Amino acid sequence: MKFPICIFDAKNSVLCPQCEKKVENGELTKADADASIKLAQLAKSNQEIDKFTLHSCKEFDGNFVLSFSKDDIMIIRRSRVLYRLIQEQFPGKIWLVEAKENDHKFIEDLFFPTKILSINSVWAPGGVQKTKAVVSGKWTPRFPINTETLVQIVKNSRNLDIEIEFENKRA
Repeated sequence: MKFPICIFDAKNSVLCPQCEKKVENGELTKADADASIKLAQLAKSNQEIDKFTLHSCKEFDGNFVLSFSKDDIMIIRRSRVLYRLIQEQFPGKIWLVEAKENDHKFIEDLFFPTKILSINSVWAPGGVQKTKAVVSGKWTPRFPINTETLVQIVKNSRNLDIEIEFENKRA
C-alpha cells in the first residue's frame, strides 16, 4: 500500500521526524497521517486494501474525503463489505474521490452513486465562479446524500461555490 506518509510510519502508528515536519509545514495534514495509519492497520488483514494507493485525506466537520487511485475506487465501490470496513475506521462519513481529477469529476465522485445530469460553471461579475450541478430525479427526505455537507466539502476542498438542483422540482 502507498500512503502520503512513510510506509514504516503508517504500519507502526508513529511519525518519523521527516513526516512530522511535513505535517507541521502543511505539506501533509493530520488527517493524511491518521487515515494512512488506519488503512495500514486494515491492510494487515486484507490483501485487497494492501494494494491501494491513498493520495490524501482531508477532514471537514467530521467528514473525511479520501483520495484514492481510480482503480482502487472502483474496487471499493464494487464491494459493500470493503466500503463498510473502511467506513468503520473513521468517526464520520467517508467520501471517496479520484486523486488528481478535475472539479467536475470531483463533484461526480462525491455524488456517487447518484447520477449527475450536468455540471456547469459560470463566471459571475467580480471574477467569482459559480458551479451548478443538476441531479437526476427529485429530492426526497430519503435522498442518500446530505447536500448541505456536500456543498461545504466542495467549498473547502476546491474553493468552488456550488448550487445543487434536482431534475424534478420538489412537489
